[in-house]
Order: sequence, then structure tokens, then C-alpha cells
Amino acid sequence: MTVLHEWQPAEPGVKRKIFSPGEGIMMMEVHFEAGARGYVHSHPHEQMSYCLKGRIEFTVDGKTTVLEAGDTIVIPGGAEHGVLALEPSALLDAFTPLRLDLLGRA
Repeated sequence: MTVLHEWQPAEPGVKRKIFSPGEGIMMMEVHFEAGARGYVHSHPHEQMSYCLKGRIEFTVDGKTTVLEAGDTIVIPGGAEHGVLALEPSALLDAFTPLRLDLLGRA
């Protein structure tokens, strides 16, 4: 069962906090230790990520972009993507429609 508003482990060196969703959009905060990876994956949901702090390397469908605090990236639904934290970093991720898999409803 997914617990909202509490930090949960994700990949090694990565933790996330999922916020209460709206009708068709949801957000979560993700913290990374330096060198931690968000594994390459895809999902049908559109995603927007905002870098809260640090520097993080995004690879989306083979194209690499480095985000720093204040930068954003849009990830289309179905795109393969993953991240590498170049230093301790934090992201705010938004998804539409709801990621039922993350909410424990899938």
C-alpha cells in the first residue's frame, strides 16, 4: 500500500514523497544522493520535472540534458527516460493522468 506524504525508498540513494492527487494530475518530490540513478523506464503519462536543488542529468529517448536548480523538463508519455544525480539533488515531478501504479491503485 502506498502511503502519501511520507518519504519512501525508491532506487538506491533515492527517496520520494507522493502528494495527494487531484482528479487528473499528481506530484511527488524526489531526493537523490550524489551518484544515485533513477533507472531508465517509460510510462504512458506525461511528466514535467522541476529541479529544486543540485544538478541532475536526464536522458530522454537517448538525448541527455543537465538540469540545475530552477530548470524544468517535459517528458512525453511513452518516452524512455532516466536520471543521474551529479550532486545531491531534488526534483518536483508532476504527472498527468494519475500514475495509479505509484498511488497503489493499479
